[in-house]
Amino acid sequence: MLGSTHGTLTTDLRARVVACGQAPGAAVHGTAAREGDLDVSGRPLHAPVPDLDRLFRPESVAVVGASDAEGRPTTGITRQLLGWAGRAGARLYPVHPGRPSVFGLDCVPSVARLPEPVDLAVLLVADPLPVIEELGAAKARFAVVFASGYAETGAAGAAAQARLAAAAERSGLRLLGPNTNLNAFEEFREDLPGPAIALITQSGHQGRPLHALQQLGIRVSHWAPTGNEADLETADFLSYFAERPEVGAVACYLEGLKDGRSFLLAADRAARRGVPVVAVKVGRTGTGARTAASHTGKLTGADQVVDAAMRQFGVVRVDALDELQDTAALLARARRPAADGVVVYSISGGTGAHVADLATAAGLTLPALSRARQDELHRWIPDDLSVANPVDSGGHPVGDRRGRLIIDTILADPDVGVLICPITGPFPPMSDRLAQDLVDAAETTDKLVCVVWGSPVGTEPAYRETLLGSSRVATFRTVGNCVTAVKAYLDHHRFTRAYRSPFDEAPRTPSPSYRKAQALVRPGHRLSEHAAKQLLRAYGIRVPREQLVTSAAAAVRAAGQVGYPVVMKASAPQLAHKTELGLVKIGLTSASQVRDAYRELIDIARYEDAALDGVLVCQMVERGVEMVVGVTHDPLFGPTVTVGLGGVLVEVLRDTAVRVPPFGEDQARAMLGELRGRALLDGVRGAPPRDVDALVEVVLRVQRMALELGDDLAELDINPLMVLERGQGAVALDALAVCR
Repeated sequence: MLGSTHGTLTTDLRARVVACGQAPGAAVHGTAAREGDLDVSGRPLHAPVPDLDRLFRPESVAVVGASDAEGRPTTGITRQLLGWAGRAGARLYPVHPGRPSVFGLDCVPSVARLPEPVDLAVLLVADPLPVIEELGAAKARFAVVFASGYAETGAAGAAAQARLAAAAERSGLRLLGPNTNLNAFEEFREDLPGPAIALITQSGHQGRPLHALQQLGIRVSHWAPTGNEADLETADFLSYFAERPEVGAVACYLEGLKDGRSFLLAADRAARRGVPVVAVKVGRTGTGARTAASHTGKLTGADQVVDAAMRQFGVVRVDALDELQDTAALLARARRPAADGVVVYSISGGTGAHVADLATAAGLTLPALSRARQDELHRWIPDDLSVANPVDSGGHPVGDRRGRLIIDTILADPDVGVLICPITGPFPPMSDRLAQDLVDAAETTDKLVCVVWGSPVGTEPAYRETLLGSSRVATFRTVGNCVTAVKAYLDHHRFTRAYRSPFDEAPRTPSPSYRKAQALVRPGHRLSEHAAKQLLRAYGIRVPREQLVTSAAAAVRAAGQVGYPVVMKASAPQLAHKTELGLVKIGLTSASQVRDAYRELIDIARYEDAALDGVLVCQMVERGVEMVVGVTHDPLFGPTVTVGLGGVLVEVLRDTAVRVPPFGEDQARAMLGELRGRALLDGVRGAPPRDVDALVEVVLRVQRMALELGDDLAELDINPLMVLERGQGAVALDALAVCR
């Protein structure tokens, strides 16, 4: 089972294309960031890989609080640890002050009396804090804390967990937990061949379906139940597993991330190594709780940021545990695709059409087989049946080699990289012969063969023995899971072929723009539109010709210099929604209109009790597509950049894409591809194409601003950014900025 600105910053930030071509565990791609490197905002560009060998394969283990008294929960745990240590070849020391022996082993009265510094200590005590400090003095390397009642219980528990983490740091040992369980000490079969799945879960029970894959012949090598992650976290295990030669894929069940940046650095390491990461991440609903307060922030929920961040670094996100196990199993064991085309082969036209519909809807490419290939197939398949794709045999031949020849002919098509064969139910001898022919064909091809065994029983020999007995055929129980896994498989290898680590290209030193911007930032203040536009100018983002005036006469003079028609706006830090308050006047074409508009704006501002820094007289820019580009701060990942359809209906349309810096031009363009309204930029209903290059340039410049200003820039909202015709650039017509 298996415009005026583009061309400069784009060149600066463009990532280098590095050929992939390596199997999981091969040499990393690109120029790896060196340990200790920091980006321009002082954040690390590299996370060291923790040495966890002695956590998973200890030579010596202490069980603190060991028991053999029947009826006690710690007795069952002690018994399991004894069996696990025996399989691992580890020396086990029961530690208990009141027992002479446990399960026939002499007890050590205290940690201080251990005969050697142990690799691993498992703490079965209610209060692990003093034991952690003792273990530090005894030079233990790892500790596992099962006790609950920490951060999961509220503020007091979080404070207790912080004390536990601090004690572990002082002691120099690494801590797994608290609130973890025995999953790391399950039995892992050593007799199964092929690359393995390494498992990371924040809830132990959610990993059990994947651990049970061993019963279907899928190797599972490690299980890290991270619990509350007071010290060791998901990112640590992901980095470690990405370097393990036996690991073909990492499967994760995540309820939250301790630190978004650490997770991305770990995911980057896996992407460099070509190791697939598949994750269920809880939290697709209820996204408003952590949404930022700016216009842009209201468009991007926290889960959208998590989703985008995972996609940036190639983490395959799925929704259910059955999808997790099927997708991880396929990605761990399947070879690299020879082609991206998918062909459906069935013994029923209806089945083939249904599967083909589902595959196409999921985004898979189903190329028509070549005419020569179709003619060859019609040697064994009646002429009235379709063999273009899907291929309908009308019934797989069982009396001779014709069935195998059909499969071999399909797989020989150069556009085909994956064959999907749905077997809707057992129909011996046809289903048995079909399963065997698929297994035999899979042994002689470098292409992926997937079978969907549709029987609800699952005890048939064709399934249990023939299909599951093959290490080359990927077997599924549902078409949906098969399509999901195949899509992830093709996407993963397409991603790794082109992957270029953004951390290699992240700016290390401030740009000249940053030095200009520093003088404009006012800590703790919201900037007026005029001041926010000066910030944009500092980063080379084009704004309209405009002047800030404080009298009607000055407004008339400014209009003449800017050039009619003009737009006039009240400018004040507290004015975030000027249009709604009537503080924007557009299309003014004469001096009298400018004077009247100035007086009206002053009167409205006085009524709204807004302390103006003046009135902006702006060049009027029309005939473009209105976009929004912004920066918000996510609690997990820090600054994020959003782009989408803008204008006065921005909150209604909610058509946005988000990325976590750093990212390159390819990701900026990918953001545009995710927008439902992307076609507007290409020109619709006779409108000309817009300057997409200029829009991409603005996104990259805003990203640079977010990276360099860091926490100093709490929010930035450019809305609208008017994207003009191709070659004419993009102009920021309005801007809002909030400084910390």
